[in-house]
Amino acid sequence: MRIEWWKIDRVRPYQNNPRHNNAGIDAVAASIQQFGWRQPIVVDETGTIIVGHVRWKAAKKLGLEKVPVHVAKGLTETQVRAYRLADNRTAALSSWNYDLLPIELKSLQGTDVDLNDLGFSTDELARLIEGFDSLEDEPQPDRPPEKLIRCPKCGHEFAWRQ
Repeated sequence: MRIEWWKIDRVRPYQNNPRHNNAGIDAVAASIQQFGWRQPIVVDETGTIIVGHVRWKAAKKLGLEKVPVHVAKGLTETQVRAYRLADNRTAALSSWNYDLLPIELKSLQGTDVDLNDLGFSTDELARLIEGFDSLEDEPQPDRPPEKLIRCPKCGHEFAWRQ
């Protein structure tokens, strides 16, 4: 896959994009700032976005002059339209594993990662992490029983109260 750096104004949004995506702009902008570009914007041979509208909008918000682009050459107009829809729809088909998500969030607490930059609201973060304490905590008689969970990435053990 060839990645090129284009001036941001050379990239054009698809005017009939059926996806409402403005809610993700701030989170994607924060991600670009913290982690850099890890996914290019995919455009057709005319420079129109196939996938990456939110990345493009986040780059505009950040005032970036250039963005990484992959030109998807050789696709028919039908394939471009189908790819645009499939890319957005397949993301919506995924769901969270709520046994593992709190472990991952808890493991990031106290690091240089701002959990608010991950796209979860403050209320969502509180609900996900609430009741998720390290094993060093004293037992709480008013809480449900604990289930011991080991983080698959770091190996830390946590008590999970549902």
